[in-house]
Amino acid sequence: MDIREQARTDVLDYQQLVSYLHGYAKPRDRIGRLLADGSLIRVRKGLYVLGERYRRAPLSRELLANLIYGPSYVSLDYALSHYGMLPERVENVTSVTTGGSRRFNTPFGVFTYRHFPPRRYAPGIRWSGEGDARWLMASPEKALVDKVWTDKRFSPASHKEFNAYLTEDLRLDAQQLSSLDTGRLAAIAGAFAARKITMLVRRLARQSGGPL
Repeated sequence: MDIREQARTDVLDYQQLVSYLHGYAKPRDRIGRLLADGSLIRVRKGLYVLGERYRRAPLSRELLANLIYGPSYVSLDYALSHYGMLPERVENVTSVTTGGSRRFNTPFGVFTYRHFPPRRYAPGIRWSGEGDARWLMASPEKALVDKVWTDKRFSPASHKEFNAYLTEDLRLDAQQLSSLDTGRLAAIAGAFAARKITMLVRRLARQSGGPL
């Protein structure tokens, strides 16, 4: 396929596709044929992935999540599962964004986005992946804070309630919780300035024996 020879990555936007097909009188028609025979897959308007037989490497859904809607980073349940903190595999890729909350049903699964105000967005996120396939993802500490803050069902009155919530409701791995960086948690909590996030940090600090 002519696009495969020119493209550096397996994920392309519409402008890239058109530039690679500049030799065709009707690039749109060529794109339509590539979509029809599976050489190209449309993820959403303006975003495409090369068909499986043309890809250089397995497709990263985390990378797709960043590209489908942004600015965004992978977090919440999907990130907690990725780090082994949840007992079950999470299929829907969950992200946080400074834009409006959104949901996208794609050929590669469901991608959901929760709105965060800018001051609560950036602390605790980092780059993952390598080479051209790199994406923004929450650290384990940030993913947990994001999860607790977005769970409006839970408004703790005591540390005992927090214990039950983390280990029984969310079923988070106790050993993983003990290994979290309490200093990083405290820095993230400072951006949230929320009572239940402060309680979370103090509860985890006591468990790990770190400073409150």
